[in-house]
Amino acid sequence: MLYHLLYPLHATIGGFNVFRYITVRSIGGAMTAFLLMIVLGPMFIRALRRFQIGQVVRDDGPETHLAKQGVPTMGGVLILAVITCATLLWARLDSSLVWLLLFVTLFFGMIGGIDDLRKVRKKNSKGLSARGKLILQIGGALVVGLFVILHPGFDGQLSVPFFKNIHPDLGWFYLLFAVLVIVGASNAVNLTDGLDGLATGPTVISGSVYLIFSYLAGHTVLADYLQIPFVPGAGELAIFCGAMVGACLGFLWFNAYPAQIFMGDVGSLALGGALGSIAIIIKQEILLAIVGGIFVMEALSVIMQVGYFKMTKGKRIFLMAPFHHHFEKKGWHESKVVVRFWIVSIVLGLFAIATLKLR
Repeated sequence: MLYHLLYPLHATIGGFNVFRYITVRSIGGAMTAFLLMIVLGPMFIRALRRFQIGQVVRDDGPETHLAKQGVPTMGGVLILAVITCATLLWARLDSSLVWLLLFVTLFFGMIGGIDDLRKVRKKNSKGLSARGKLILQIGGALVVGLFVILHPGFDGQLSVPFFKNIHPDLGWFYLLFAVLVIVGASNAVNLTDGLDGLATGPTVISGSVYLIFSYLAGHTVLADYLQIPFVPGAGELAIFCGAMVGACLGFLWFNAYPAQIFMGDVGSLALGGALGSIAIIIKQEILLAIVGGIFVMEALSVIMQVGYFKMTKGKRIFLMAPFHHHFEKKGWHESKVVVRFWIVSIVLGLFAIATLKLR
């Protein structure tokens, strides 16, 4: 919005020329989202307490989590509102990619919101059915996949980190691949959101990395130099990434141990869906497995635990899944688990950025 309102004035007032730069608007989006979260956070928490929208702790979880019962949840509503406001304020509104990303993020947030509300109303940890949730997620992911496939200049080739000459072409099977990436990312972030600040930290790091890659993917010269796919208009997604990073940093102010608020499924499903969609749009799908390694590890731990349990009729690989609960059962304090997972996420994020030159 600011671009359309202020940039045309650069002909008479030279200073307004800065609004043409994606870097400036990305930083503006991040700072706006952060400040909005810091200002609105306390009021939102009080409102959740007033309406008794509190966390419902599952009975089969760690005993230490029983103290979290009743802590305000559905903080993801504020995260999504802040991301949307900051993005619309700083991004170009004539970008179809920005509108696509906002749509899928809010759609996945709606799925999580329905799930959260059912849990709060029923006063138990069973919300939307797994099948119902999956069907809705696939529907949202299909919108992104079809948009990408029908977009002029589309090709089904994958960008493989570390290898500049390897580009497997999936053709129309790319649609199925896109759905798997987006739905998988959404559920992986959701599974990670089990400790105070655990999902928020890696989301900040992943969003920061994809901010860089979005900017580069939308820049013809830099994309060609770094030998990554050029996606016209992808630079505007950097503003969304900046808003997501700023909103999550602001949320972490209240979500750090001991958490005053949880994001709930409305936040985790939406943020995961957004990360997966960005990866698909800018053709950096496989990179998500690196930068989002913490999310991948958490999802795999659940798959392995459930599969092994069924195969052996009752035996377990981990003391508890998702993986972060395994360390809690081993005696690690919640804060130690969270900070160490953040450290791993930072290392993976730096490694992902390094793939730009390791080709």
